[in-house]
Amino acid sequence: MRLATWNVNSIGARLPRLLPWLEAVGPDVVALQETKCADNAFPYADLRALGYEAAHAGDGRWNGVAVLSRLGVAQVSASLDGHPEPRLISAQCGPLHATSVYVPNGRALGDPHYAYKLDWLAALRERLESADPAQPLVVMGDLNVALHDADVWDIRAFSDSTHVTPAERAALQALLDWGLVDVEARPGKGEFPFTYWDYRAGMMHKNLGMRIDYVLATRAVTVRDAWVDREARKGKGASDHAPVVVDLDL
Repeated sequence: MRLATWNVNSIGARLPRLLPWLEAVGPDVVALQETKCADNAFPYADLRALGYEAAHAGDGRWNGVAVLSRLGVAQVSASLDGHPEPRLISAQCGPLHATSVYVPNGRALGDPHYAYKLDWLAALRERLESADPAQPLVVMGDLNVALHDADVWDIRAFSDSTHVTPAERAALQALLDWGLVDVEARPGKGEFPFTYWDYRAGMMHKNLGMRIDYVLATRAVTVRDAWVDREARKGKGASDHAPVVVDLDL
């Protein structure tokens, strides 16, 4: 089975890139984030033409998440206690339970949105209590946390910034402690496998990026390969994130 997660930064703008990418790469289950799309405007028909069923939660603004599957979509849930924004959706996709998440950015230390981000991550951790870590399960998406110093181009540039604080990293580690494994890009797939590069100041060209997009999997999943598709971040009309692709056995 092949999985992928991609913050597309507006599915309307990115559809001409997304559809041929899906055909070329052929993931079986895909998590999308930041679709910036209302449910009634989501391109279900275009995706169905490629063999994907889709579950989407969005309100047409800056958030929105989806799960695409060639293995069927069942038991769809978009609820996260205390957090009604459409930033999470989960579905049973054949033998795999998949969740797509778009964690709040946090904006700045001291901003109410930073506290909201930590609360959101705590609610996600609590949500896992209803699941079984012995079963095939993945949480995929833009977590807006760089777990390690090596996951940003220069940790010194992030002094007094979000994404790298001990509290954010502890919240991500709590997900791992529940029973998830951080599926990182494998050796030989590129040094410093960042997943996000700001559009400004040639950040992609300079490889001044961050690894903030993750596939977290239970140990019931056996990973065979994993990589960041940097080519999908290049060229006209690209998202500021690259897809993460994982091949696995159940």
